[in-house]
Amino acid sequence: MMDALVDHATQTIRAGSKSFSAASRLFDPDTRRSAVLLYAWCRHCDDVIDGQVLGREQAGAANTAQERLAELEDATRRAYFGESMSDPAFAAFQAVALKHDIPQRHALEHLRGFAMDVEERRYLRIEDTLEYCYHVAGVVGVMMAIIMGARDEPTLDRASDLGIAFQLTNIARDIIEDAAIGRCYLPADWLAEFNISPQQLGDSRHRPAVAVMAKRLVDLAEPYYVSALQGLPALPPRSAWAVATAHGVYREIGVKVVERGERAWDSRTFTSGADKLRLVARGVWQVWDARRREPRPRPALFRRPR
Repeated sequence: MMDALVDHATQTIRAGSKSFSAASRLFDPDTRRSAVLLYAWCRHCDDVIDGQVLGREQAGAANTAQERLAELEDATRRAYFGESMSDPAFAAFQAVALKHDIPQRHALEHLRGFAMDVEERRYLRIEDTLEYCYHVAGVVGVMMAIIMGARDEPTLDRASDLGIAFQLTNIARDIIEDAAIGRCYLPADWLAEFNISPQQLGDSRHRPAVAVMAKRLVDLAEPYYVSALQGLPALPPRSAWAVATAHGVYREIGVKVVERGERAWDSRTFTSGADKLRLVARGVWQVWDARRREPRPRPALFRRPR
């Protein structure tokens, strides 16, 4: 049964995130199994809310997004109660959550991020956007760190910062794609500065302004990326290497978005196979470098709730 769950989760991660799939291969086998099981649940919840399969194919769900969210919350609680899970994604989540004693509040905090989408939350200031980033990605970083054996709050804080950095990068890369499905994570005060409504983001005449706002997001992510590296010394060596590699791969996407400027949304921005190999090697140096550096303070603009 467990082998089947791991196979399902591995296929999910390969189809859903080439970047995370590449980095996850660096974990030791046991940590990798748990990481892909958690990823499968996160991906499943995201797709259920959007009525998709791996972010692409429409699943054709007839019930409303609110009903689907309620079903996810109910199934998550039942998984913690030890009930038998028929859905592979929830069976995977149950296995990893109970094995590593992941607090239920973290899983529900993650679902709160999807609730923000369902409620069509408006993000008035950048702090609101950062709150969303925490729920959909920062708390996932916390759960991943727990899988790697971290329990102390300072290390979990750094893991949260990495997830926030990842999500800021994702938002910058996907501004136009998100706008096409009626979603906007850019703060309203930024849009007002350029006199752009969320509905106008896809208009080519606004690409210069979109490029400026994307750069702001990438710049904002940078101190969170720096902060995240401070957590590497607390992780086992192979886990630290995997995290450092994922750090480099996602950060590079943001760098490429800024370099492409107004053309960043003509096609999807990604890191090539050669880029990933280079960043795998660089990850070894980052792990070593993090162990010899003095800890730096965390970004003050947003910090995960305790």
